[in-house]
Amino acid sequence: MKTRQLGSSGLEVSAMGLGCMSMSAAYGPPADKAEMIALIRRAHELGVTFFDTAEAYGPFANEDLVGEALEPIRDKVVIATKFGFGIDLETGARTGGTNSRPEHIKAVAEAALKRLRTDRIDLFYQHRVDPGVPIEDVAGAVRDLIAEGKVKHFGLSEAGIQTIRRAHAIQPVAAVQSEYSLFWRGPEAELLPVLEELGIGFVPFSPLGAGFLTGKITAETAFDPSDFRNHVPRFSPEARKANMALVDVIKGVADRKGATPAQVALAWLLAQKPWIVPIPGTTKLHRLEENLGAVDLNLTAADLDEIQSGLAGITIRGERLPEAALKMTGR
Repeated sequence: MKTRQLGSSGLEVSAMGLGCMSMSAAYGPPADKAEMIALIRRAHELGVTFFDTAEAYGPFANEDLVGEALEPIRDKVVIATKFGFGIDLETGARTGGTNSRPEHIKAVAEAALKRLRTDRIDLFYQHRVDPGVPIEDVAGAVRDLIAEGKVKHFGLSEAGIQTIRRAHAIQPVAAVQSEYSLFWRGPEAELLPVLEELGIGFVPFSPLGAGFLTGKITAETAFDPSDFRNHVPRFSPEARKANMALVDVIKGVADRKGATPAQVALAWLLAQKPWIVPIPGTTKLHRLEENLGAVDLNLTAADLDEIQSGLAGITIRGERLPEAALKMTGR
């Protein structure tokens, strides 16, 4: 497995990570824990060293899973987790909205260390910006945790560029995590240039457009009632039907390259910047192996031009998140 540096932080990880959220939350009922532990360990055998989780996934269940899976190989991997939502640390009950008060951040870190069965968090993201707490105070709290050796690197998720600049001035930000794929190219306008300027790595989540770019989802696909995509405007049947034009472009390149649409979509991301590390998630071994194959798929300048020109006349239909969730991004 090839490796990449997340910006100028010195944090080296596999060129592709593994997003673990779907194993416990958001995409339907939780998967079998023993099977997911085996999947995570198999990912490491295949070269993955970068694993992404969060206290909010479950809550807590995903950190428990990742901690148990990685305990035997802890010193060989990089674990990223997140703080910032209002979650009762005893019961896991959601208390509503965000909570990035410094004392809460530190309590979340202590709880995460126990669940992850480790003595340090390699990358600690603020999951969503808290409008009630100055970002300088958030960065200062993480700086304290870094000084104590409990955290190695600071990250931000779905943050706006001014927030990133202000945080970075207090405690260098190693990585920013936000949605980015051929299905959602919003970060290209402002975010990517700022990250390059500041030497911050970028970790795209939903790099396969929550599964849409695999080509396996159609207008007729029925999601489990607990699947978050039931509430996402761009996953309405009408939007899916309209957005298939995007998948058709990707399929055309994939067929010519002897690859799958998922591999082309991931290889496209890897080709954008050398400090971009996607974290596709899956609960299936064959999908894991397929996704990792993208690391060795070379898209030429002609391939990238073909994708760009093919997408030029396509307008993606539907917002990428429900309205309430969109209001929590880009602040």
